[in-house]
Amino acid sequence: MPDPNDLRPFPAPDTSHPVRLPDDSPHAGTVFLNAVVDHPRFVVGDYTYASAFDPPKDWAARLAPYLFDFSPEHLRIGKFCQIADGALFITSSANHRYDGISSYPFAVFGGGPIEGRPSMPAPGADTRIGHDVWIGQGARILPGADIGDGVIIGAGAVVGGTVPPYCIVGGNPAQVLRQRFSKVDAKRLQRIAWWNWPIDVILAHEALIVAGDVDALEAVAVD
Repeated sequence: MPDPNDLRPFPAPDTSHPVRLPDDSPHAGTVFLNAVVDHPRFVVGDYTYASAFDPPKDWAARLAPYLFDFSPEHLRIGKFCQIADGALFITSSANHRYDGISSYPFAVFGGGPIEGRPSMPAPGADTRIGHDVWIGQGARILPGADIGDGVIIGAGAVVGGTVPPYCIVGGNPAQVLRQRFSKVDAKRLQRIAWWNWPIDVILAHEALIVAGDVDALEAVAVD
């Protein structure tokens, strides 16, 4: 059993494997993404982690397999997000045209240059995930989704479009199941933006951040 009095320092945001096992070895299946992802179209904030039971060598390819180095879009993920095993970001480069008779990507297979071919879709939107978002096991985030701060995405959900801050969504297609806070309090929490505080201040107010008293958290907010 770990000694409860053994106060481990909080890991730096550039730590590849921030979770330590009881024998103090690193847990290979959990990573801070900005320490292990080196991809020009994948932008991720500090302390956001992903987990996998079969950890990959290439976390960017596991999480966003259609996000290529040459993709015109970005995948943007905020700070302190939690990404469960099996979650997948289907970014805009996965799209086919679907506004006409056939969605078949003839240009991919040849018959001329890819650029400017009518069977290729136009560049799609970025996919954006806010701060402190929990993405449940096996969830699918669709191209161009815009997920607000503080959202919880249920296991297996298929999420597209815009999801307002501080709500819980689930299902296929995902629907808002309930609001975590009132719209007024959700806006207050976004103004407080605790995820931008120094980590020592965050840890000092951990109890307030994980509790539900917006007034109390607002009273200790830092600029």
